[in-house]
Amino acid sequence: MKFCFRKNIILAICYLYVLMLVYAATSKLLDFETFKIQLGQSPLLSSFTDWIAIIVPASEFSIAALLLIPRFRFIGLFTSYLLMVLFTAYIYIILNYSAFVPCSCGGILEKMTWNQHLVFNIIFIVFAIIAFLLTTEHPQFFKHKNLKL
Repeated sequence: MKFCFRKNIILAICYLYVLMLVYAATSKLLDFETFKIQLGQSPLLSSFTDWIAIIVPASEFSIAALLLIPRFRFIGLFTSYLLMVLFTAYIYIILNYSAFVPCSCGGILEKMTWNQHLVFNIIFIVFAIIAFLLTTEHPQFFKHKNLKL
């Protein structure tokens, strides 16, 4: 019974990530020009705006797909975690070391303050860590042929 509970927690976390990643990528693409302009205003990213404007939403969709495919779910969870750590580090650097704080988020996330966004990201990082802890306690979870996460 414990194992099923852990599996459901891991699945819930993965699906939350899928929802967040697909939403974020879609909102960026729906207002692509604004997203690109806002990226260009970033003191850290302006030199790479054209590349990042394509790579970020593509990565978000790709990671969401990995999370939906049981065989690749652990890789998707790990890359989701890394992406959130990178976004969180970026927000922290912008908040503490930049005079200008551009926002290149879309949709609901754009309505958040930078501090709220930082907390939001940290919560998702904690979710990923919880999923890792639940998975590493049962490494056979990903090895069993008939068990799909």
